Amino acid sequence: MIARILYFLKARIRKYLLDEIWLEDYIKLGMKIGENCSIQPGVTFDYSHCWLIKIGNNVTIAPQVYLLAHDASTKRLNDYTKIGSITIEDNVFIGARALIMPGVTIGKNSIIAAGSIVTRSVPEGVIAAGNPAKAIATIEQYIEKNNQLISRTKKFDQTYTLGGNISNIKKEDMYQELINKIAFVE
Repeated sequence: MIARILYFLKARIRKYLLDEIWLEDYIKLGMKIGENCSIQPGVTFDYSHCWLIKIGNNVTIAPQVYLLAHDASTKRLNDYTKIGSITIEDNVFIGARALIMPGVTIGKNSIIAAGSIVTRSVPEGVIAAGNPAKAIATIEQYIEKNNQLISRTKKFDQTYTLGGNISNIKKEDMYQELINKIAFVE
């Protein structure tokens, strides 16, 4: 309990000393975020146009994702900055270091692969990847592919997670087991 209080106080002091922007600051400026969202550390929201960003319910945004509601490349050339809304509908997963550009809607139940650059809207129920991001599979195809993979690969239980208090021995065992392989964990 004391550790949680110290962490909270340290974070608040850092916010005021370093003038860090928190999620609540974006919300105060008009950005909309639904319920049960998981937004990981290092996500960058377009501060100067954050009210153009709307995130639905049950959305996961992995570390270092960028959501840019403006494109200033046109400013010097045309005297105007290009702007557009970003809408992330319900049950979307956005992988690490993806970049979402202005004027994009990511449809319900979709996945954006890590490192993708999304310049056009993504339909509902697909996986999009690449630069520029394109639909590469449906969610149903992805589920089937992973179910087949799960059935023939190693599975680790929750004792192999931080929440399950993984031991150093299990960490090393897991590492050795996964050299040049993938597996799944509960």
